[in-house]
Amino acid sequence: MEAPLYIYTGPEFGERDDAVAAVKTAMKKKYGALDEYLFYAGETSVSEILTILQSSGLFTSASCVVVKAAELLKKKEDVQALCNWAKTATENANTLVLVSDEIALDKSLEKAAPSSHKKIFWEMFEDRKVPWLVNFFNKNGYRIDEGAAADILDMIENNTRSLRNECSRFFLLFPKEHEITSEDVEAVLAHNRTENAFTLFDTMTANETTTRRLELSLDVLQKIRLSKDASSVMIIAGLTSCFRRLQTWHTLASSGQNDDFNLKTHGFSSRKAKAQYSRASIMWSSGQTAAILATLAQTDMDIRSSGALLEDTMLQRAVYEIVVKKGGSCSAYEAG
Repeated sequence: MEAPLYIYTGPEFGERDDAVAAVKTAMKKKYGALDEYLFYAGETSVSEILTILQSSGLFTSASCVVVKAAELLKKKEDVQALCNWAKTATENANTLVLVSDEIALDKSLEKAAPSSHKKIFWEMFEDRKVPWLVNFFNKNGYRIDEGAAADILDMIENNTRSLRNECSRFFLLFPKEHEITSEDVEAVLAHNRTENAFTLFDTMTANETTTRRLELSLDVLQKIRLSKDASSVMIIAGLTSCFRRLQTWHTLASSGQNDDFNLKTHGFSSRKAKAQYSRASIMWSSGQTAAILATLAQTDMDIRSSGALLEDTMLQRAVYEIVVKKGGSCSAYEAG
């Protein structure tokens, strides 16, 4: 019997959520009623989690415990306790699912989980995104042209969870068989947009003075931090994705391959994306883009090592270094 320990990691939140749901569905099919628990590492002690895993329910025969932000499980005694449970729980009906936006957890935890119970959910390749959206709308009884699909991808974080949630608005506003156009996307998403890392990048590239862009960008950052997508991991991952695309734009331009065909095959399909990254390429050179990616990586490391206390300050400093310093570091953060 395999240990009832699953490890699902990576930035493709939608497919990762589906995998967790599949574990629960399989357990319900096998055991009937199921007790479900959701915890966040760092907020709930491992001893409390183990108490549930080692107990039998009064009215159900199995429990499924999902622990998010599992990359925070680093204390040697906590990791060892979970590994010991996994070794002895092969006959146990209770199951533990460790979930993380990162791509890996503590090596001991990775070894404790059967290979068939582990998967990294990577972000979709660029050439999969538009077809995925077209298929999503088709399955729900709608049509969408490729231009409109590309516009959606420019406005929404490109993981299937965010895309499903945001695109569900169209199903409430338009009748079945309606073909979604770029005008529809503008009306539904642009005028009622939820701020995220992609809208933050869009604000950073606005045709404004540097001081004004900083002011607007910090305002968007604050709105994100007050929203359900407040995770610094998601913000940094989204910005990193945008600046990696900018790096691709620079590469295509420097090699003379920035024609419509090559731009489209590399994910720059819509007029909005082409205009946005054309502006961004003027604001940040190829070298500055590389420096910004290093800044984002360092900010991520600093936040993880310092904890939540200075999280907002570090994110604000990163925005300042991107907008004002163009990837350069500053000895002290100064707004304005």
